[in-house]
Amino acid sequence: MVFHDNPNIYAKSVTLKVSDLEKSLLFYKEVIGFSITSQEKKKAALHAGAGEAFLFLEELDLVEPKTMRTTGLYHFAILVPSRQHLGMIVTHLLETGYPLQGASDHAVSEAIYLADPDGNGIEIYRDRNSTEWEWEGDFVRMDTAYMDTKGVLAAASNFPWNGLPEGTILGHIHLHVAELEETVDFYVKGLGFEVVLQYGEQAFFLSTGRYHHHIGLNVWNGIGAPVPKKNQVGLAYYDLKIPSVEKLEEIKQRLIVLGATVTEEEDSWHTCDPSGNMIRLITTLKR
Repeated sequence: MVFHDNPNIYAKSVTLKVSDLEKSLLFYKEVIGFSITSQEKKKAALHAGAGEAFLFLEELDLVEPKTMRTTGLYHFAILVPSRQHLGMIVTHLLETGYPLQGASDHAVSEAIYLADPDGNGIEIYRDRNSTEWEWEGDFVRMDTAYMDTKGVLAAASNFPWNGLPEGTILGHIHLHVAELEETVDFYVKGLGFEVVLQYGEQAFFLSTGRYHHHIGLNVWNGIGAPVPKKNQVGLAYYDLKIPSVEKLEEIKQRLIVLGATVTEEEDSWHTCDPSGNMIRLITTLKR
């Protein structure tokens, strides 16, 4: 939890727009293993173990067909405490027969990928101990190699499935963006992140506190990708946890200097990155 606590800035929770709340809840409870924190007619909050909610769902009133190749969510990443827990989840997913989209060894972590019923991307991963991460100056080494699936499954041989384990949190957010230069400036010069890895002219990975990444940005949907329509499923917004009110004020002023709009709504501050991805800046999680 050291990388997801003060004094770092990190993604605390994510809010998704979905087409059918009951269908989504069935998926996130039975397939992924969340528990329901609260539920209204069109909204629900979900948590793992005894932790606080970090996934929020909002059902759209009028759903427009999803447009391909827009900005928005690439995936949100669920971080579990150990390799044993990841193996437990992989075993469960294989038993359900729900389709997986991939499994990778990223050197700093091991991860699996899938999508919810609306096509919202999900990563479930475990971190290797940070002492095993390799750094070259300010840049971390990451890879996309085959995950040792047999080893992951074997690690969970005595772990029965009982939903997402205690200590599961939102690990990071990965976004489709329209371009990188201005967007990276927004996150670095405005929000205070540091670039820890760059994949050519296609993707950047950003963090605070020398985490491998709290934020991923890519242009894989194309340079100049449009912002999705409001009534399309996908990312509504995500919460960035800011360590103090004083730090929040500094960030607001830096964003304004960069030309970003920062507005106050219901005791929290909202802004959008240059690619239209909405962010709520919080010092405490208020719902």
